Amino acid sequence: MRVEVITLFPGLVEAGLSAGVVARARGAGRIVVATENPRDHATDARRTVDDRPFGGGPGMVLAPEPLAAAIRRAAARLPAGSRMIAMSAQGRRFDQAAARRLAQLPGFGLVAGRYEGIDQRVLDALIDEELSIGDYVLSGGELPAVVVIDAVARLLPGVLGDQESAAQDSFGAGLLDWPQYTRPEAWEGREVPAVLAGGNHAAIRRWRLQQALGRTWRLRPELLTARGMSPAECELLVEYCAEAGIPPPRSG
Repeated sequence: MRVEVITLFPGLVEAGLSAGVVARARGAGRIVVATENPRDHATDARRTVDDRPFGGGPGMVLAPEPLAAAIRRAAARLPAGSRMIAMSAQGRRFDQAAARRLAQLPGFGLVAGRYEGIDQRVLDALIDEELSIGDYVLSGGELPAVVVIDAVARLLPGVLGDQESAAQDSFGAGLLDWPQYTRPEAWEGREVPAVLAGGNHAAIRRWRLQQALGRTWRLRPELLTARGMSPAECELLVEYCAEAGIPPPRSG
């Protein structure tokens, strides 16, 4: 896979991808990440890339000429079938489903906005979609771009040591992950749940599903509402709620 990031601050992108899973994936050639700086396409001595907004108001807006030139240069390096995406507060919320969708592409470009935003004409002419990583404001789109790349890269074949890790991550089945434990079995008076040390794999699978359902119900109930549950899962969640002393979801 190839990813192009159009950014005024390529160092921010490189810093965010210089360690961990993505760095190893880049080193192994599983994913190629390159940057293109709109300042390299500015035509004046000051390398100007922004201007005042029409209609007045605070701040500056990324101007169309250098940004469009940078996008087109980056797009020319992407394989056929790639998409160009703007990181934007107006975009659709980026989630695990979006990460899986992008992981099926041969490549994609990410435009990291700055200042008050991007000239709308560039979005209309050159952008396939807009994505947001959350309902808050950051100084620019570089960190969101790194988030998207990290989430997508771990889904690519061969990136994780055990590909089952990606399948079992939180949100992989529309649920939060179950609690995780390692040795020692006892730590500061707290014990690992006995079922995990008992060796009964069917019981472990049941416990993990129940814990995932319960954790999702407690912390992110909207995910469970959107996902739905089978009758067997409903029974597991009712058991979980009874043991935890919390109200179960209302039936129907």
